[in-house]
Amino acid sequence: MQLPPLLSGRLIKRYKRFLADVDFGGDVEVVHCPNPGAMTGLKDAGMRVWCSRADNPKRKLPLTLELVEADGVLVGINTNRPNRIAGEALESRLIPQLKTYQSIRYEYKWKQGVRFDFLLDDADDASPPMLLEIKNVHLRRPQDMGAVAFPDAVTARGTKHLNELMAAKSAGYRAGLLFVVQRGDSDSMVIAEDIDPIYAQTLRQAHAHGVEIMAWRCFISQSALTLDREITMVIPA
Repeated sequence: MQLPPLLSGRLIKRYKRFLADVDFGGDVEVVHCPNPGAMTGLKDAGMRVWCSRADNPKRKLPLTLELVEADGVLVGINTNRPNRIAGEALESRLIPQLKTYQSIRYEYKWKQGVRFDFLLDDADDASPPMLLEIKNVHLRRPQDMGAVAFPDAVTARGTKHLNELMAAKSAGYRAGLLFVVQRGDSDSMVIAEDIDPIYAQTLRQAHAHGVEIMAWRCFISQSALTLDREITMVIPA
């Protein structure tokens, strides 16, 4: 997906989850930080960041934090982006396991109170309809030996999605979880069991139940975010 023109600055601090102070060459502004997670390793003072500017002149905070330079690479921190990144990849038939589907529906309401990011249907190889959930990944820690990890905070919502994916599988759907890794410096992904052991246990159960779990990393530049290639997904033992 193409990004709008970005403004470069230096991060002063991120606070109250959705706010950050950024120094744009001596002009300090409060910007929107579209990320509810811990952002471990991505919120240190002095880090170089890039922000987009909203077209809506009435928006209270016109700037949005998009990219952070960390560990020598660009990292996408906007958790609103992965669904569109995944959608473009699905529409271009980039993901081999999913390329036979001809119909792609966004934000599909499966049942009361349960909505999945995508419903894939009308496969030309007679595959059943597939419910697909997308998760954003950008955590990279020394203890994970070069792998990226998810989640970076306890995620009851993520656990609920796994349980619903298992229910969908039992109902006859294909069910899948696609981790979109918004950084390009890892060839594998693990589950951060130390951060959320319940999520790790539920993901293990989902995998055993037949839920398809994939991780793809992005190519990231200051102008675009593009799903690049699949990386090794390590399922908790």
